[in-house]
Amino acid sequence: MPGERLSIRDNSSVGRFHGVSASNGDAVPESNTESKTKKESGCRRWLRRACPCCFQRQNSSYDVTSDTDGVVARNGENEGPTSPVTPTGDTELDELTLAVRSVNLLSQKSDRNKKEHHTDQYFSDQLIIRRGQTFQMELDFSRPFNPNTDKLHLELKTGPLPQVSKKTHIIIPLVDELQDDCWEAKIVGQNVNQIRLSINSPVKAIIGKYKLTITTQCHKTGETTTHDPNKDVYMLFNPWCEDDTVYMESEKELKEYVLNDTGRIYYGTELQIGARTWNFGQFDEGILEACLFVLDNSEVPPSGRGDPVNVVRVISAMINSPDDRGVLEGNWSGNYVGGTSPTAWSGSIEILRQYHKEGGTPVKYGQCWVFSGVTTTVLRCLGIPCRSVTNFQSAHDTDVSLTTDVYFDEDMQPIHHLNSDSVWNFHVWNDCWMARPDLPPGMGGWQAVDSTPQETSHGTFRCGPASLAAIRSGQVYLKFDTPFVFAEVNSDKIYWQRNPDGTFSQVHSEKKAVGHCISTKAVGSDERVDITNLYKYPEGSEEERIAVETACRYGSKPDVYSSPIAEDVRVEVRMEGEGPLMGGDAKLMIVLKNTSSQPRRTTLHSQAAVMYYTGVLRDTVKKDTLNVELKPQEEKVIEWVLPYTQYQNQLVDQAALMMTLSGRVSETQQVLANQTSFRLRTPDLKIEPIGEAYVGKEMSAKITFTNPLPCTLRNVVIRVEGLGLRDLHPIKVGDVSKHGNVTVTEHFIPTIAGQRKLVASLDCKQLTQVHGVADIDVHESQ
Repeated sequence: MPGERLSIRDNSSVGRFHGVSASNGDAVPESNTESKTKKESGCRRWLRRACPCCFQRQNSSYDVTSDTDGVVARNGENEGPTSPVTPTGDTELDELTLAVRSVNLLSQKSDRNKKEHHTDQYFSDQLIIRRGQTFQMELDFSRPFNPNTDKLHLELKTGPLPQVSKKTHIIIPLVDELQDDCWEAKIVGQNVNQIRLSINSPVKAIIGKYKLTITTQCHKTGETTTHDPNKDVYMLFNPWCEDDTVYMESEKELKEYVLNDTGRIYYGTELQIGARTWNFGQFDEGILEACLFVLDNSEVPPSGRGDPVNVVRVISAMINSPDDRGVLEGNWSGNYVGGTSPTAWSGSIEILRQYHKEGGTPVKYGQCWVFSGVTTTVLRCLGIPCRSVTNFQSAHDTDVSLTTDVYFDEDMQPIHHLNSDSVWNFHVWNDCWMARPDLPPGMGGWQAVDSTPQETSHGTFRCGPASLAAIRSGQVYLKFDTPFVFAEVNSDKIYWQRNPDGTFSQVHSEKKAVGHCISTKAVGSDERVDITNLYKYPEGSEEERIAVETACRYGSKPDVYSSPIAEDVRVEVRMEGEGPLMGGDAKLMIVLKNTSSQPRRTTLHSQAAVMYYTGVLRDTVKKDTLNVELKPQEEKVIEWVLPYTQYQNQLVDQAALMMTLSGRVSETQQVLANQTSFRLRTPDLKIEPIGEAYVGKEMSAKITFTNPLPCTLRNVVIRVEGLGLRDLHPIKVGDVSKHGNVTVTEHFIPTIAGQRKLVASLDCKQLTQVHGVADIDVHESQ
């Protein structure tokens, strides 16, 4: 039954035709019915002997399908069992060449192959199966198949140059009993001219598209025929199979990480976590073909596609485009002329379809959440459990030090040209699930993979798969790209001050600066779940400190932890509620705490700069200097305000800003340093479905939006889409006046019953990350 875990083979559930023995290889009993024949001409008799296929009274293009009673039907008509061919007494006629008339791959959504292989959601009538599990097909011959005198084998070929030695040319023999982990076929049913085969595939079979042919031979005549049914077989990874390296035990997790075609992607800051719905659409029309096209375009030979580690590494490289003309072109400039703004995408479907349709031209444009969303689509489509993951305060280590380094001059002013390391407000990548036989035991399970082009790995922009178990324990010497991911989630932030002789001294460190609120969508709901504990031990614990120091011993600054630094004054930045709104003044609180029994004085420098979400600063919008005196054990709160007029024309995507605080305590010479990023919150698009939803019946949804800015928004476009509801539809709204309201009504016809999501996003240069979602319960047509 669909949803039940399958053993590799289930002999108890094989389909049989009426009147057929359970054993394989028994000859079909011949009918005793007497044949009435007419005298034939010599030419006609020769044709009957030479080509029985052409001589058949009915044409040979029928597809054979079977119902639960084992009765064969042609062209949708139930004709009942076909009578056996009656012996004529002519030895030559009885030994005529055996030919295949038609092949039924049992590939409809309702057929057992797709249900048992969990592929019935794919929008395709092709046979889509998962490796390591039996599948069935039916063959219709020109005469009854006799196992004692006839031979049969199948061939599957994949790739441009199939080779048996590379396991891209598969020869499947007919056997009496199926064995484990090899290609073979067995007869499990026979009815006159038709037989049903059960075919087994190994758990390490290469995934991809195979071309099928069937070869038959009559032992007595030696005649051989090969039938090409012009049908493809698609082979995928099998997370339901215990022997596949992508095996996942939990049915609930399989439903979420393989079969769920929508999800949530998180963004913003750790104090202002935003969420948006993403249409993965891995089962949509043309997506499987597009995903295999991505693999084909990688120039990695098909022989390497049986290993999920290798496939994930290839996909990580191919989703971006700097060095291999992959799926997406990244753009963090803010200028998206000639393409689509990254914030305007709501799903992967149009991106993959466009890439496939245009023959491999990168789609413009993507940023980290788009790269991640497309990666989730491709890996789930191919059968690898996958999820999108967001890391808040995500470090980008550029010198393999495994620390995030900030450099100041003698006056404690930032040295911008040296500050190449950065901390992104958030960064989105992926986790995929698999065993890691290439690593020491215990390193399997979730693996981090990042398709956003940041740093090269062995000369190519890609990252992972890196074991989360290795990241958590600081074992950064294990492949692939574990040091980079470790630095993203658990590097310490080290502050350096330039000395008069040009050298640098460590003056301060933050041990909890990066890797906060690592988030993904919960299994079975739209709630956010925090998975930080999978990436690192609790901050400040002995295990976490050991992991950090272990990792840094393999970095470019192994002696960074040689001397501890004492502190008795702390500085932090706090935010009220969910933080400041776009269009108003931004207010934050600077908090200084003196933990000593002596008074303390400090001069505190504050600087606010507009920032790309990647941590790259653009322009400074405000600078201040504060002289602060603290009594023993005193905590002082200072209000800091950034007026709207100072940032209104400076913002970039994500509306992010960075506040940098630095200073020195006069009595102890302790250095104070803190960097805090925050974003200006944007409004949501409100979507209100109108009326009940039924398959095939037009319905509407009202979409409303209020401009939060005291200025006019230009060339506003609202993009609407929903799996099973409608394809992507851009609605040109035009200009929206300051604080103005917009209402549009979208009409569409649902095509799939069940819980669906209608997603909308606003595309506008002055305002980004505005989106909304509505749940719609679609009923079957009345």
